[in-house]
Parts: sequence; C-alpha cells; structure tokens
Amino acid sequence: MGEIPDSHPRKASLMARQSLVDAASEGLLAESAMIAHGRGEAFDYLLGEKTSDSAKLAIREMAARLMAADNPVISVNGNTVVLAGRDLIRVAAIVGCPIEVNLYYRTPERVSGLLARLEQQAEEVASESPPDGWQGDWKDAVSSVALLGSNPDDTISGLEGPRSVCCSEGIGGADAVLVPLEDGDRCEALVNLGKQVLVVDLNPLSRTAMTANVTVVDEVARAASILLSEVVTGEAKPTDWDNTAALNDALAVMASASA
Repeated sequence: MGEIPDSHPRKASLMARQSLVDAASEGLLAESAMIAHGRGEAFDYLLGEKTSDSAKLAIREMAARLMAADNPVISVNGNTVVLAGRDLIRVAAIVGCPIEVNLYYRTPERVSGLLARLEQQAEEVASESPPDGWQGDWKDAVSSVALLGSNPDDTISGLEGPRSVCCSEGIGGADAVLVPLEDGDRCEALVNLGKQVLVVDLNPLSRTAMTANVTVVDEVARAASILLSEVVTGEAKPTDWDNTAALNDALAVMASASA
C-alpha cells in the first residue's frame, strides 16, 4: 500500500485494513477475517467512524465491571490482537487480568502465532512510559499479564469442537469476560454459564450484541483506547445497566446518518 497522507479523512481506517492484510499474509487470521472486518466497517460508516456518547457510557460500564470482577479475563481473536492488542495489554496490566487467545477457527499454528504477536506487543508496551495518571511499576505490571491459549484444559459448556476449548486460568474460571468481536454462539454459552459477558460489536442487531450483558457498539481500537482511559482513572462503578436501551441508542445514531 502506498503512503497515505495525514490529511486523508479515512487514514486510520485504511491503515487498520492494511494491518489485517499483512497479518493474514503471515497466517495469523482466518480466511473470513477480512469479510468480518468489512462488515464491521459498513456499520462504522453509519456511526460516522467515531465513538458515540452511548458507546462511551457502555465503555465506562465495561471498565467498571472489569475492575469489580473477582476473576476477569480478556479474550481475543486474531482481528482483535492486530487492531487493539497493545491497548488491551495495557488494560490487562492495570486491571490485573490474563489475556486468552480463543478462536472460532482454531488451529495450533494460529494460536501460537497470535501469542507470539502478543508477546512482542507486551515487550513493546513494557518498554514505554505508563499511561498518564497511572502509578506503579509499569514494566512489572505488564510482565505480570499471563498470555493464555496454547494449552487449553477446560471447555465451554454448550459448545462443541475446537471452539469449545478454553483455559481454566482464563475463560474457564472467569466471572467477567471481555470478548471483543465475539460470535453469537459462544457469547450465549458464556452468559448461560453465569459469566458477565462484555463485548465490542459494531452490529447492534447481532446475536452477540443482544445477548451480552454490556455491548459497546464501536470500532474495537477506538473502544480499547477509551477503555484504557477509564481503567486508569478507576472512577467508574457498576450500574443497573440497560443494554437494550444502549443498543437502541446505537441504532438511533445509525438511523440519523441518512437523515
């Protein structure tokens, strides 16, 4: 891809797309990854490619529930690692939770490749200054983030096949699971197990969005950046969240795009 000028109104989106193309060429993504991303981009156009006020409230609720949980975990797939891996490592370092690679189209090669990418990202994040406002030993906090997925020893009840496996130290034992870009079956199964499921999904009508406890209707990299700011401040407290109302707000924003 040629150089994109800073003045291009969609530079961030085009750069994200290219990063997925590059990751796919390295064998990190499923064949359907670009299709899923393109579908999400279509919804993002309707959001004006910016985070809505209702999404910001949902991100705050997500942060509150992550921090209040006894055993939170961040579950990631290939697209999430590529687009938002660094910020989610920062979030995990502050919350004190593991990150688990858990894939719909699971292969040992993809899992190991994504874990290697996360390890590289973690090294880079650990060498940086801590997020503004955070106090503590940043390098130690980042190095304490367990990266799981290579040796699953548990299963998600209600699912079958390779996508049912998980780690007991991650999803298996978690009471709150942040799962950006999740599939509907797995989201429903996790909710049925009594776990709080916190998702990022650009489609407010997807089964994932409508099944989760908290749904952020936003692009995953933007959402992760704002989530980081929320966990740094640590001010948010869980509320009696109305997820249906939040989804309706997102639909109203999208409907207004054609007004």
